[in-house]
Amino acid sequence: MNVYEASQERLKILFEEFDNICVSFSGGKDSGVLLNLCIDYIRNNNLNRKISVFHMDYEAQYQFTTDYVDQVLSQNLDIIEVFRVCVPFKVTTCTSMHESYWRPWENSKKDIWVRPMPENCLTENDFDFYNSKMWDYEFQQKFSLWHHKLKNAKRTACLVGIRTQESLDRWRAIHSDRNYKNYNGLNWTKEIFQDVYNAYPIYDYLTTDIWTANGKFNWSYNRLYDLFYKAGVGIEQMRVASPFLSAAQDSLKLYRIIEPNTWGKLLMRVNGVNFTGIYGGTTAMGWQSIKLPPNHTWESYMYFLLSTLPEETRANYLEKLSTSVNFWKQKGGVLSKETIQKLKDNGVNIEIGTSTNYQTSKLPVRMDYIDEIDIAEAKELPTYKRMCICIMKNDHLCKYMGFTLTKNEMARRKNIIAKYQNLL
Repeated sequence: MNVYEASQERLKILFEEFDNICVSFSGGKDSGVLLNLCIDYIRNNNLNRKISVFHMDYEAQYQFTTDYVDQVLSQNLDIIEVFRVCVPFKVTTCTSMHESYWRPWENSKKDIWVRPMPENCLTENDFDFYNSKMWDYEFQQKFSLWHHKLKNAKRTACLVGIRTQESLDRWRAIHSDRNYKNYNGLNWTKEIFQDVYNAYPIYDYLTTDIWTANGKFNWSYNRLYDLFYKAGVGIEQMRVASPFLSAAQDSLKLYRIIEPNTWGKLLMRVNGVNFTGIYGGTTAMGWQSIKLPPNHTWESYMYFLLSTLPEETRANYLEKLSTSVNFWKQKGGVLSKETIQKLKDNGVNIEIGTSTNYQTSKLPVRMDYIDEIDIAEAKELPTYKRMCICIMKNDHLCKYMGFTLTKNEMARRKNIIAKYQNLL
């Protein structure tokens, strides 16, 4: 069975078992293929039902993406119901050292919006669960429950076009060893609320499978990818997500070439766009092999960098650092025997455990932070150099250090979910 046949089997289960289906559509290649798969499935099987299409409109994006979204959402209205959301939730940005987020469609900045708000969209006034402290990922999760209630559904499936090939985080969404509840033992589903599930029908597609499907079935796609290809961007590096995320910094400069008018609007819209567009992907942003200034250790350089930041931003990095230091001292990270031997060879003081709760053959290793170490596995280890790179990349979440959410952030997120679940 190839990946297309496997996705057809998954869609069959979803359409038979769930009375309410909502497809997340960003305007990118993966969500576009997922939506086309669902549309074809309904038509080819003569199903007498509609699906919802959920689009979070981030305002600042290529006009090519907007045109593609407009085209897709205006077609197949006999079988799709559109939920186009234009809400000023908080969105992570890595273009500024001073700001960790920006807000699309912020009313106070209407005069510098990148483009006018689309017609027939849903705004903050349409959602009783929205508040100004909410991040985009929180909104997306609350929307799932809101939509489930709106449809008075028995069982809701929220289809998301993620693929495990794209990142370790996406691989974990499918194969995590955490005790997530799924639907009937299907590992490509995850319960997010009672009777509300996320489903990932194309999780095993490769990038080549995505483009093979578009070509084989003559599906429409975002023509921005054609321009990326002409600009020499590899198919694995093409992104149409928020241009202010760390993963998009290197390609932000393409806005100047592909859509200069949009680029001009971005300059006024989000702090730090021009600097990142010029230096994103260079040592100035801490992406490559940065060099330590004279008379500094990486630890002292880290504290120097922190001293240049606003108090709130500095406190955020110090909290992340404290969490990481305690983790490596008390619990320890899991490392391979080869990496452990290299640490010993380099004279690093470590304490090796015998077992771990993680499902892995690696061993837990407790150690103090070190300045740096010149081995291939350096990105797995707690070093002040990695922390310096986080600061220079404006990586406020410290993803380069392997961070997800801290315990406090997880607790806050859990409390928010519980609060709005009770309200709804």
